[in-house]
Amino acid sequence: MINFSIVPPLIAHRGASALAPENTMAAFYLAANSGAKFVEFDVHLTHDGVPVVIHDDTLNRTTDGKGAVADASWADMQRLDAGSWFDPKYAGEKVPSFAEVLRFALDSGLRPMIEIKPCRGREQATTMITLIEAAKIWPRDHTPPAVLSFDPQVLGIAARLQPHWPRLMSFNSWTNNWHEQAASVEAEMVGMDNDYLTAPRMEMISRSKEPALLVFTVNDAARAKQLLDQGARAIFTDNPAELIKAL
Repeated sequence: MINFSIVPPLIAHRGASALAPENTMAAFYLAANSGAKFVEFDVHLTHDGVPVVIHDDTLNRTTDGKGAVADASWADMQRLDAGSWFDPKYAGEKVPSFAEVLRFALDSGLRPMIEIKPCRGREQATTMITLIEAAKIWPRDHTPPAVLSFDPQVLGIAARLQPHWPRLMSFNSWTNNWHEQAASVEAEMVGMDNDYLTAPRMEMISRSKEPALLVFTVNDAARAKQLLDQGARAIFTDNPAELIKAL
């Protein structure tokens, strides 16, 4: 289980993604400078088996490329501009490798929350390659990273490969059997969208205590405080500096 005793318990969502292009080194630098202690980022696998930090299955939204991440090589990825879509001042920002981001987190004292987002049919390969690489980089005497996924298969593989690394199961929509689903992959945490966490649902979750509830993505300080008061253990936010100041 992650110790979220740090106050306020905030997780920089794809870095400080309100201020810089998500999942880029610029966003991670800003997250570290904001005072955030936790950082979340997304991992896909290139065609030639290199884990890279990007959210979508495709390149279209956050780079100047087109097509599926799984069809692009690492050399292809390095030629892409991952910053101009957000703001011209970030032109030339690159899609970072997973190894680069993990080393930056280690050097910056950030606790990584690794969301594995495999393309269909690549669940095993993406999870295994990512976690094997992570184990090579992350020192054994450090508190381990957390592994996040919406995919139970990913978390099942993670449980076998790194049984002592904490796991979080995310949900795309509300389901009444969330507790059983999380238990099926021995997830110590669940991630749920702020939009479907009504007061009765929060009460139901808070009565359970375990697994711990983490809420994404909250950029309003009043709502973040309300959720924490109602039993949420931590909040994912795009603007950690602002919420740290407000809370």
